[in-house]
Amino acid sequence: MKVGRCVTTRSEITWFCSADGKSFRTWDPATAEQGAAIKVQRFLAPALPGKIIAVGLNYRDHATELGLALPEDPILFLKPATSVVGPGDTIVFPKQAGRVDYEAELAVVVGKRCKDVRKEDAPGVILGYTCFNDVTARDLQVKDGQWTRAKSFDTFAPTGPWIETALENPHDLGISARLNGQVRQSSNTRNLIFNVFELVTFISSIMTLEPFDIIATGTPAGIGPMERGDKISIEIEGIGTLSNSIA
Repeated sequence: MKVGRCVTTRSEITWFCSADGKSFRTWDPATAEQGAAIKVQRFLAPALPGKIIAVGLNYRDHATELGLALPEDPILFLKPATSVVGPGDTIVFPKQAGRVDYEAELAVVVGKRCKDVRKEDAPGVILGYTCFNDVTARDLQVKDGQWTRAKSFDTFAPTGPWIETALENPHDLGISARLNGQVRQSSNTRNLIFNVFELVTFISSIMTLEPFDIIATGTPAGIGPMERGDKISIEIEGIGTLSNSIA
């Protein structure tokens, strides 16, 4: 089942659900009850997270690409909720940045408030999965020596097109990024260093997770720059495609 947020052809903002990504009904996130059939005009970011917990250096091929040793523990950083935009929205190239990169990522959407989750219990606290682009001002990341400014600009967390709640195995999914139609990243979530359930356990040992919080699980090899006028598309097997333009 796919769930998310949209603007209907009646210009109403609502939650939706869909079995096939073609026909849609209203959906209540509190009760999971389905309602009347609707027609979607455009999709919005499928979740409005209280926080985004992102993971750095979490693909083996990306670590190899950078010539870095595999981390002993997940490397965490936060992105603000104000950086979230949805499918079709514009990524704004900041005036103070010289290079802005795409990073294709699988995002975990938390389904319930939780703390100190055991690995075997992690699937039960996950609502579903979506596509995520951890947009990064790479030159500012290098200049600052830390990641907050480089990762936190408005529009630097494109998310969507919806939350897929019925993925049986998040650890064997093709993941890719296409820049202007050209494949720039192509990997599989099998290459995650710390898998989804390990991340939920590790992160929840540090902080309480709330419904609709997002865990961005890291990016594979092939990161690179975008320019104004480009179109970037993140595709994950079993979920869908998230596309945004840069201006």
